Amino acid sequence: MSIQAPSTQALGRTPAGLGDVVVPGDDDYEDARRTVFATGSPALVTRPRDEAEVAAAVTYAARAGLPLSVRSGGHGLTGRATNDGGIVVDLRRLDAVEVVDPHRRLVRVGAGATWGPVAAALAPHGLGISSGDTASVGVGGLTLGGGIGWMVRRHGLAVDAVVGARVVLADGRTVVASPDSHAGLFWALRGGGGHVGVVTSLDLVAARVGDVRYGAISFAPDGAAGLVAGWRDALRTADEELSSTLVLAPAKGDRPASASVLVCASHDDAAAAERSIEPLRRLGTVLADDVATVPYADVLAAGGHHPPGVRLVGRNVLVPRLDDDAVAAVVSASTGAPPLALALRALGGAVSRVLPDETAFAHRDAEALVVGGALVPQDASDADVEAALAGWHDVAAHGAGAYVNFQGTATAADLGAAYPPATLARLRAVERSYDPSALFGRRLDGAPDVAPRVAAGPGASS
Repeated sequence: MSIQAPSTQALGRTPAGLGDVVVPGDDDYEDARRTVFATGSPALVTRPRDEAEVAAAVTYAARAGLPLSVRSGGHGLTGRATNDGGIVVDLRRLDAVEVVDPHRRLVRVGAGATWGPVAAALAPHGLGISSGDTASVGVGGLTLGGGIGWMVRRHGLAVDAVVGARVVLADGRTVVASPDSHAGLFWALRGGGGHVGVVTSLDLVAARVGDVRYGAISFAPDGAAGLVAGWRDALRTADEELSSTLVLAPAKGDRPASASVLVCASHDDAAAAERSIEPLRRLGTVLADDVATVPYADVLAAGGHHPPGVRLVGRNVLVPRLDDDAVAAVVSASTGAPPLALALRALGGAVSRVLPDETAFAHRDAEALVVGGALVPQDASDADVEAALAGWHDVAAHGAGAYVNFQGTATAADLGAAYPPATLARLRAVERSYDPSALFGRRLDGAPDVAPRVAAGPGASS
């Protein structure tokens, strides 16, 4: 049930300097209040053009005592990039991409940029950053949650490339977080989901990237257990330049069940890339194979919305070891009643070479990320959602935590479970230090939400 947004009169006079402001009744309000997975009823949406306007919006929300959501791309499953009755800070205009130092491969990216334009801007320089899967995913949200992308095994998480960030704090101050300045905040931003401020730009060290071998190999969906186990075994011995996702999709209407392996081989040598992919073609009966050599910028999908009248509900878990029992649970969930769509993403490689306490993304030993999802009616109850995801519980039992960017719920317990105890305690301490009034919502501390779908910073709005 949507909460009606308060009138601008109820809010008082909106001060100048917030950027372009959209309020209920404006032509652009319907678009401004929506994200990919949620529709809110905010009292005000502002689109700041610079850091000063971001700070003005933050201090205005604090003075007015209103919920604050921050949006980069708006792809977060929990819908926390919008809210009911509060203020949304939409960072879309902070989207500059600058190659600061080509020799060090240092680039500066506005947190409101999306990954498609970033990849396109870096391509002429022969550079790239392992980002997400979709061109319209926001840089701020994806990176602050970790950033699992198509070069994750070779170059690590997106957050592993971050060397600095500009952050607007709850009191309106702007600080630069880096290994040498506000080091605790810098640690928390890299995987903590951005619960302590608004990141306006990120400094990252890009990788040298040219063409990659990318595409999907589709298999006959029978024999899923052998397909999953074979994929797991192949990735355990594969070159780190090969990243891969296995997707099991149940039948839906006239569409039959399907099984496919997506690959991205970022070798410097095309022949080596092809050799690394070849074992995956032997996993089953190949129905289609569209793997081709493409520029890295072309691997990011256009993305899109789910069909009208339904919403996507999902869960995820990071699995330390995809053993045979875990494989059996995945196959059972994909063929159960009701069946789930499952995606298994291979990790390891460069991800595992970072110490678990070096960043707030602590699950460095995970062999795979498993994501499950289902489409339910727009008005589905909590009980309906649980019924649709009934098969997920056996899969989740094999995991050690969750990837915050793909979390389907945002309760204190859910967010807390995403982190090991020591990491969670350290994140709580950073929150208390940098956001003592809980303007950005201290869910990690167990405090209740002050309104539906309140964002906890750009990390909540991938």
